[in-house]
Amino acid sequence: MKTIKFLSVLACAGLVFTSCSSDDDNPPPVNEEEIITTMTITMIPIGVAGETVVLQVRDLDGDGPNPPDVTVSGNLAADTTYESAIVLLNETESPPENITEEVEEEDDEHQFFYGVGGSLNATTEYANFDGDGNPLGTEFRLSAGSASSGTLSFTLRHEPKKPNDGSLSDAGGETDIAQTFNVTIE
Repeated sequence: MKTIKFLSVLACAGLVFTSCSSDDDNPPPVNEEEIITTMTITMIPIGVAGETVVLQVRDLDGDGPNPPDVTVSGNLAADTTYESAIVLLNETESPPENITEEVEEEDDEHQFFYGVGGSLNATTEYANFDGDGNPLGTEFRLSAGSASSGTLSFTLRHEPKKPNDGSLSDAGGETDIAQTFNVTIE
């Protein structure tokens, strides 16, 4: 009788150990985060003669001791609409890697969010979308209204909730890069 109980316990233990096998044979692929050292926003006026405005943030040492270099090439023209594009680079590599291509390939996992602050009289509108019709935002239109000044902010989120209400708080996800620029419309 003791032998039968002992064999029963061994058989049950064998079932427990064999039914709890590891699924590590097929681990999910690792998607390493992009290194983004430079974000350049180029805004070209539509239908009118005017100057292209370039906003750029460049941080070659990442979290190092040096602050990012933030530049604005000039002022926006009042009552003008701009076709705009964002280019992201990893300048720690030579030649620099164009991260924008990766963001656009993984469009369902990324979204840019724009913010207009202060007294800036401007609006933004998405010009490119992911495969499901949700905003991506590497391309956009900016409509500059009357003379004013304030800020424009750009935030790239990785794995945001899509669709979302257009706010960072609803989108969730992780921030890949964010920058605010002081801008003037004249």
